[in-house]
Amino acid sequence: MASKKFEALRAHSAMFRKDVIEVVPNVYASVGFGASVSTMIAGDEGVIIIDTTDSTKAAENTLKEFRKITNKPVRAIIYTHGHRDHVSGATVFAEGGNPEIYARHNLANELATTEGPYKILQQRTIRQFGIKWLEPFTERVNIGLGPADKPEEGLGQGFMPPTKQFSGEREVITVEGVTLEMYSAPGETDDALVVWMPEAKLLFGGDNFYQAFPNLYAIRGTKYRDFNIWADSLDFMVNMNADYLIPGHTRPITGAEAVKKALSSYRDAIRYVIEKTAEGMNNGLYLDELAAYVKLPDELAGQYALQEFYGTVAWSAKAYACGELGWFDGNPTNLFPTPPKEKAVRIAKLAGGADALAKEMHQAAEKGEHQWAMEIADIINTLDGGHLDAARSVKIAALRALADDQTNACARNYYLVYAKQLEAGVVSR
Repeated sequence: MASKKFEALRAHSAMFRKDVIEVVPNVYASVGFGASVSTMIAGDEGVIIIDTTDSTKAAENTLKEFRKITNKPVRAIIYTHGHRDHVSGATVFAEGGNPEIYARHNLANELATTEGPYKILQQRTIRQFGIKWLEPFTERVNIGLGPADKPEEGLGQGFMPPTKQFSGEREVITVEGVTLEMYSAPGETDDALVVWMPEAKLLFGGDNFYQAFPNLYAIRGTKYRDFNIWADSLDFMVNMNADYLIPGHTRPITGAEAVKKALSSYRDAIRYVIEKTAEGMNNGLYLDELAAYVKLPDELAGQYALQEFYGTVAWSAKAYACGELGWFDGNPTNLFPTPPKEKAVRIAKLAGGADALAKEMHQAAEKGEHQWAMEIADIINTLDGGHLDAARSVKIAALRALADDQTNACARNYYLVYAKQLEAGVVSR
């Protein structure tokens, strides 16, 4: 029987049912055709596209729907930021033409690099999103901010470089009779912008807001996302007093009151995490203690847009602590800790040997104490002695059990992919 947490995640899939929504006259948001929302604004003799999805196939499917509305050529494309799921269908939307492509001057895509730890970043991205390893709907129920069945053909392949980039706080453009204002609004990324359509009081928020707790830290691995700057950008967005909001993911929000509540609650949640985490740090709490200590107050925790379908409060608290003070948690024991292999040997000795550890691991698994069973399995794997097959089997079962008790799509996908990779021998522990 599925847990309530998992059922909440499954129900969240309704946010991504395939749809092209006319938000205001001549503005159409496509939802559910790819990982992100792509929007078409119809002008006099051409159209403007805001964000181009995560793959060429998703872009093809989206453009096919847009072409049911108008055949006007694409005259301009705007990237709200450089993440792959927003810039990878531009070649499809361009249709062989030469549209102007607008972005911030510092547009960047961290998943496109082949320098530094890019291999592990790619591996962890595959796990976070369940790419190629998970079956849509049955295993990958959604990705937290996109559908389970998002296409993967041409993933990350349709990027076109910007032709127009701005470095100031504001840039105004008029394309095919449509006037748009672009504002620098760093948040999830440093290169983020938001787009304002003044005649409709319509705000395109990019990834500064989506209807799930913000991914203040991505488990795929990411540079520190400055919480304070993100909250400041949300404050700016609140004060625009929009009547309509099209997020970078999830369905549009209509009505001034609903938009203001959504954006202000998002901002307040981030600021609460900052304040409560700093309080815990000042009281001497270490990282794992902070993760348990920081909880949203009821008035925020009960709001749909702050459910932990994508980011989590616990991950955010740890990320803020590390972002502000670095990896050292203040406990001198952790300055030069006992190496993992030596620690595992000593723990086994304390427990009465590897056999005793294995017995405790199996008992924990039988009791449904899956996290504890998995932690013991890791110790046994580190010992690199007996019971390795048993530890591997227990960890696989624990990962699957934990996945089926998750509200967070990223955690669920990561658990399930890792379990499959253990079975396949892609990873060994």
